[in-house]
Amino acid sequence: MKWTDTQRIAEELFDAHGDIDPKTVRFTQLRDLIMALPDFDDAPERCGERILEAVQQAWIDEAA
Repeated sequence: MKWTDTQRIAEELFDAHGDIDPKTVRFTQLRDLIMALPDFDDAPERCGERILEAVQQAWIDEAA
């Protein structure tokens, strides 16, 4: 997975961390959770606030 795979990342986060409310996750924590996913393979410097916002929103939608 790459940073641009926002929907897939959100699905993986939901599966791995279903006990976490995505609305309460700070961007720094979200970045760490994404980078810890087993299938994630992208450079940390390619991540930006827009990507994290998109992932967080997709995760919120997935959890709804």
